[in-house]
Amino acid sequence: MEYKKHFDSWNKKKKVLDQKEVSEQMFFNEREIWWGSIGVNIGYEQDGKNDNFERPLLIVKKFNRSIVWIVPLTTIAKDNKFHHKLKKSGSFVILSQIRLVSTKRFLRLVETINENEFRDIISKIKNFLP
Repeated sequence: MEYKKHFDSWNKKKKVLDQKEVSEQMFFNEREIWWGSIGVNIGYEQDGKNDNFERPLLIVKKFNRSIVWIVPLTTIAKDNKFHHKLKKSGSFVILSQIRLVSTKRFLRLVETINENEFRDIISKIKNFLP
């Protein structure tokens, strides 16, 4: 069965997110995993699921209260250089899909990964750079 992408539904949700104000009480940091609305994307770019088009996102770099670099997570096991298995949850970080996103996409905090594992992830991402 072919997966049908719902671009029109995502477009409506995206318009609502764009109007969202990031609360002064909302705090987030590198190493944290948040559920976030990442939407319906093109080709093999990771999509969100459910009504909020959401998936777990690891904050790789916080630039300010408005934008961060994230990498999405998946539960689909892949043993290759583009994925990192999280020790605690068993989920996989999709290292090759790092992207800049607005913090307006954040929905709720899941957990914070430990510093050693975060350093391993950053090191693997750096290996992709020329």
